[in-house]
Amino acid sequence: MAKIAFIGAGSTVFAKNLIGDILSFPELAASTISLMDIDEGRLRTSEGVAHQINQILHANATIEATTDRRAALDGADYAICMIQVGGYKPSTVIDFEIPKKYGLRQTIADTLGIGGIMRALRTIPVLLSIAHDMEELCPDALFINYVNPMAMNQWALSRGSTIRTVGLCHSVPYTAYELSRDINVPVEDIRYLVAGINHMAYFLTFENRHTGEDLYPKLRQVIAEGRVPDWNRVRYEMFSRLGYFVTESSEHFSEYVPWFIKRDRPDLIEKFNIPLDEYIERCEALILAWELMEKTQAAGQPLSEHEIRNLLKDVNPMPFIKEGIIRGMIDFDKIERSVEYGSSIIYSMETNSPRLIYGNVPNTGIITNLPEGCCVEVPCLVDSNGIQPTHIGALPPQLAALMQTNINVQALTVEAALTCKREHIYHAAMLDPHTAAELSLDDIWSMVDELLEAHGSWLPEYH
Repeated sequence: MAKIAFIGAGSTVFAKNLIGDILSFPELAASTISLMDIDEGRLRTSEGVAHQINQILHANATIEATTDRRAALDGADYAICMIQVGGYKPSTVIDFEIPKKYGLRQTIADTLGIGGIMRALRTIPVLLSIAHDMEELCPDALFINYVNPMAMNQWALSRGSTIRTVGLCHSVPYTAYELSRDINVPVEDIRYLVAGINHMAYFLTFENRHTGEDLYPKLRQVIAEGRVPDWNRVRYEMFSRLGYFVTESSEHFSEYVPWFIKRDRPDLIEKFNIPLDEYIERCEALILAWELMEKTQAAGQPLSEHEIRNLLKDVNPMPFIKEGIIRGMIDFDKIERSVEYGSSIIYSMETNSPRLIYGNVPNTGIITNLPEGCCVEVPCLVDSNGIQPTHIGALPPQLAALMQTNINVQALTVEAALTCKREHIYHAAMLDPHTAAELSLDDIWSMVDELLEAHGSWLPEYH
């Protein structure tokens, strides 16, 4: 049976969903689940959850837990990575607070922008270290990466390691579900083709699975009738300008372009309902939720919905995010299949059962008007042969041009991470669309210097 290593298994809620997904397949129920994290407390919590899932599903998996990464990877068939290098504190807080001093505001800061650049510089060396361990301990294993900034991380992995890898994100199925609600068409009745780069991929086709009817007119009707959800104004605005709908949320997308977050245009922040510092609020809510979950698990007595809502009353991420966290705590003991592709990939490779997933892979002529070698997000066939990307061809030129502005930043950040040349960090920040729209060159240089200094031992290569 397969051995599946979870690197960063202290992300208990996410690990719980993936373990439940994997063990709910009878063909995978006897797998070895090797949980690894550097935080012993969180690791113990995840180990307990894994044993609970094993029991609820009547599976006969072998559950291991270790703080030794090499032990977890030794002989693994799959490694699932879900780490956050530097953590919420200090690193994420630094990524928000120092740019804010310069007047540069962010929403999520994990994919592009100065926050995405800093996160990539912290994360890429660790991912490459994991990959190099795999080259020695499990050279035929598949590295399944869930860590942002996805495109930068996967691009660096493809350049710096020989390990087979795919980057996974749930933005495609989530967006399909959100749009199905907006147009009142069941998601299972919708057929679509999506391609681009992670968090900036587009629905190239969006149609009724049974009749072939183009469903884009129904999305335009949402705009015409004033039914655009308050939390999704940015994406609908971009849809009206570009003619195609993007996969990542409005709060994410607003910081990938220069048009929405401007320090001297509070009217834009209000008009497009942009949640500045959203990720900070989200992290605070998740940390509190995890602490509550750990306490209730130790006590063996779940909290009531009223108690949970009362304990989370002072943290204020976007309402639908907060509601999702609350529902996740209430339903924590339920084992339901998630939309994540990780378990489906393992199942298809182990059983040679073909299926389609969306994966982040190197651009080997897949999208012809994006640079060779950059990381693209495209439909992929999965079976016992592994991950097989689908050829797309040329994207609509306006979409490729917009993606190129993000790819420029990705390329320079990856170059900085692989060469340790500090100058490329400045270059990446200079070319970032949002940063360039807000700051002068002197301010960009100074901000980068201050960020590198503040991150200290997390970025020793640049001191």
